Amino acid sequence: MINNSLKFTVLQLLFGFIICANTISAQITIPIATRDNAIVIMTDSENRLRTVYFGKSLQNESDYATISSKYSEGNKNEIFNSTYTPSGTWNLVEPAIQVKHADGNSSLDLKYVSHKTAQLDSNISVVSILLKDPIYPFEVTLCYKIWANENVIEQWTEIKHKEKKAVLLQKYASANLYFSDNNFYLSSFHGDWAKEMQPDEAKLVSGIKSIDSKLGTRAMLWQSPNFMVSFGKPASENDGMVLLGQLAWTGNFKLDFEIDRHQNLRLIAGINPYTSEYSLLPNVIFKTPSLIYTVSNQGTGEASRNLHNWARKYKVLDGQGERLTLLNNWESTYFDFDENKLKDLFKDAKELGVDLFLLDDGWFGNKYPRNSDNAGLGDWQENKKKLPNGLGYLVKEATKEGIKFGIWIEPEMVNPKSELYEKHLDWVIRQPERPEIYFRNQLVLDLSNPEVQDFVFGIVDDLFVKNPELAFIKWDCNAVIYNAYSAYLNKKGLPQSNLYVDYIKGLYKVLERVRAKYPKVPMMLCSGGGGRADYEMLKHFTEFWPSDNTDPLERIFMQWNYSFFFPSITVDNHITHWGKQPLKFKIDVASMGKLGFDIEASKLNEKDKLFCKQAIENYNSFKDVVWHGDMYRLVNPYQSDFAALMYVKPDQSRAVVFNYLTTNRFNIIANPILLKGLDPNKKYLIKELNLYQGTTSSIAADTVLTGDFLMKVGFKPNINAQRTSVLLELKEVQ
Repeated sequence: MINNSLKFTVLQLLFGFIICANTISAQITIPIATRDNAIVIMTDSENRLRTVYFGKSLQNESDYATISSKYSEGNKNEIFNSTYTPSGTWNLVEPAIQVKHADGNSSLDLKYVSHKTAQLDSNISVVSILLKDPIYPFEVTLCYKIWANENVIEQWTEIKHKEKKAVLLQKYASANLYFSDNNFYLSSFHGDWAKEMQPDEAKLVSGIKSIDSKLGTRAMLWQSPNFMVSFGKPASENDGMVLLGQLAWTGNFKLDFEIDRHQNLRLIAGINPYTSEYSLLPNVIFKTPSLIYTVSNQGTGEASRNLHNWARKYKVLDGQGERLTLLNNWESTYFDFDENKLKDLFKDAKELGVDLFLLDDGWFGNKYPRNSDNAGLGDWQENKKKLPNGLGYLVKEATKEGIKFGIWIEPEMVNPKSELYEKHLDWVIRQPERPEIYFRNQLVLDLSNPEVQDFVFGIVDDLFVKNPELAFIKWDCNAVIYNAYSAYLNKKGLPQSNLYVDYIKGLYKVLERVRAKYPKVPMMLCSGGGGRADYEMLKHFTEFWPSDNTDPLERIFMQWNYSFFFPSITVDNHITHWGKQPLKFKIDVASMGKLGFDIEASKLNEKDKLFCKQAIENYNSFKDVVWHGDMYRLVNPYQSDFAALMYVKPDQSRAVVFNYLTTNRFNIIANPILLKGLDPNKKYLIKELNLYQGTTSSIAADTVLTGDFLMKVGFKPNINAQRTSVLLELKEVQ
């Protein structure tokens, strides 16, 4: 028999042979290339992966291999440009992955094994790179899905092992990018309720800048997983290299931007490891969320259009389809309504000319009626006092008026004052020995529990089974997670640190079931405002609610910031009682997306009512351009006293231009605004839309100008204190 010492010597020799073979093997070059940009990855002399190039795509694919010969490894003990940085061996910088093996050892090394490219069609490909630890049966696959024409990359990581027991994933990033440049500027977005997507831009300096969320649900409330990095100078709309990115994850996230000692940028993005060490069983694949990003060499405008085109074609549910205009009852009635009051609102919706009536919060609960936000949540039966004939009756009554019917739900949440809480306390996320802490008088249900997943799916399913003509769902999520603890995980002997991840995975499982059975029903993603705008959720939703703040002046700025990352077809904009601006101003602002109303139309005076009807007709005539056209930000409201933005139909035959006065401090005498995206050889008839009754346009009705003139000389919309909102339509004429 061979003794243990001899076995160890043989293993040492074998391992040495493998390392030697890898060392003398030819270096591998892997380009991750879109139409205009490329990331180039190569193996070093130790067979580890390094990122050696980020920049414009090369014309000849064979030239990417030549980059290897131009690259100097430098100090082999420096790992700054590692393509996926491990922890516990030779790395001394922020890792992308950190683990504790089944035997308790915390070291990890990752070496290149192989890679492959799957060409899904002429535009889409997936590059997969397999890395393995030379000692432990632990592997990582780096995945890059590439949309060449849209210049978009979706990057994620798949982690797997064959150790005897579970491995503890202590950090497990989705992506680890590396950029060489002289200067980097980061634009990030913070906020709070009614103050979502507030921008910050700063030059990145030595050290790590982290953006993260620890809220569990409603994760975007304070910080956003959307960001932009500009190279060499601050972000500009029409020139310079810029990267727009988003971590597509609905839970806790962390984005690390590190300027290393060579003044280069390391970007590590993924699930926030905060209290989220994940126990991974043998032979189970842990797939991280995707980091989605696009790079433009022509500024943020081109980058946004890249993302918009990609999102409409490939990511957002029915992104190339239609949307429903609606009338919502919330600000008209709040919780105080009955069948007769709702039926009157149906008539208002019909008269205005919208497509759908949306019944908001307050329609459910009997033992604990939902007459305020402190009771009834979780008890999804029609309130017999308010709706004695049930939802089915309302659906039929709406249909008689010629409109569709939609409904609000918040299925992930529960009030302590509810029958659900009394019957299923073990379904609630709460520390059993500590006082409960409420957010909007409610707690979060434990979606790591399959029984809770069944319950949440059942809420949606029951609504549609009983009411097949139900046409719209508004899915809300108002609470964050306090006292994170799962009775289910405890019962199953699973670590509590799995909760934040398994909650979101449970939510996705529910939504996948909903969409498998009801693939086409429009659904609005709401979260007390813009707490959940991410592309993983938008696979299941047609649109999202950006903010409860519907003041149109505030919305100009918010919608401007959302427009960097999301196409207008996904953004819900409602006219409400918020703000002191004229009704025309409110409708014009709300028309830059999916239009809705949250007003008591019967109380409008006749002029306002007539204007609303005409504005909806106008909107119906140009909404296709807004939803599916190319967007151009023309005048930045953060840098000027007014804002201007336009949408151009893909064939350049039509455009819509929105112009707004954003301050009354001075008498504005604006220069002509240079338009974008038009065909210089076409002629365009310019017409002002949404004129209020009794007013005339200062723009001549027969104004015709060439696209060349409009893009080089520009056009004056004549914005002033009396014309605070000007909406222009451009139509090609022969």
